[in-house]
Amino acid sequence: MKKSVGILGIFGLLVTIVLITAILEPSFTTPYNIQNTIRWTSLFGIISIGAAFVIITGGIDLSVGSVVGLVGVLLPMLLVKLGWSIPLALLAVLVVSLAIGLLHGLLITKMRLQPFVVTLCGLLFYRGFARWLTGDQTQGFGNSFDGLRQIAIGRIPITDSFGIPMPFVVLVVLAILAGIFLNYTIWGRYLLALGRNEEAARYSGINTERMIIVAYVIGALTAGIGGILFSLDVNSVQPAVHGNFYELYAIAAAVLGGCSLRGGEGTILGVIIGAAVMRVLYNAINILGIPTQLEFAIIGAVILLGVMADELVKRINEKRKRMEMQAASESV
Repeated sequence: MKKSVGILGIFGLLVTIVLITAILEPSFTTPYNIQNTIRWTSLFGIISIGAAFVIITGGIDLSVGSVVGLVGVLLPMLLVKLGWSIPLALLAVLVVSLAIGLLHGLLITKMRLQPFVVTLCGLLFYRGFARWLTGDQTQGFGNSFDGLRQIAIGRIPITDSFGIPMPFVVLVVLAILAGIFLNYTIWGRYLLALGRNEEAARYSGINTERMIIVAYVIGALTAGIGGILFSLDVNSVQPAVHGNFYELYAIAAAVLGGCSLRGGEGTILGVIIGAAVMRVLYNAINILGIPTQLEFAIIGAVILLGVMADELVKRINEKRKRMEMQAASESV
């Protein structure tokens, strides 16, 4: 019940933003704009799913944007400069992502370092390493690999003017797998239990260290998948700026979607809706001609109001539930 209330709240915020923007600017609902918004929502939704797994454990991952940037420059370097085959290059960058997640998990569980410190250092290191590796030079695919780029820029035609973007298909597949893992497997229940109370989970026989490592590996893997798709989408990757602030978008989408920063709460559907709110709001700011200098201020204010409203709804429902339980006990 609590989960459904949170999802309905964030979905209501999404519908409100869409309706207001559509009324103020009819071009918001053109097929091209809708298609473009779905594509970018999907790209950010993918990295937000991974961020959600980390947040559910009570952790945080600030390195998402830098991992996106590192993978984004590695892929064209391997394909264009070194001439690797497509499967080998894709496998290599995904292995790098997995290794990053494993490293974070081991530092947090074995060295007992704070997730904030570990991933903040990762944010700085991966960005700096990507810039050093490329000599701060822009990397790209040029006019090659058009077939590979279709997984990021391609679409499944529905009408002559509208099609379902391929990143949306990737998002749906990942969301289904993540939802099954989180809600229908014992490991998903372990993650939620770990987030609610790590000490109690440990005393219950759960290998909490292993589950923390799993969460950070999943987070880094989705960042790697996002890095592949983002680089293929833009085609030209600047190591100094590619992926900047993406970790904030991912964390904000997860929190808006119902993931508690205290851990132990979160749904995949809510995270995707949260990502949609972020991108629709960004699109609305641009299409309404609002000064771009106010972009982060407006997004921050809407996130704050959305989280406050969600928290108030949760408190009201909890209070109502306590009153109902009290009334039931008194009647007995």
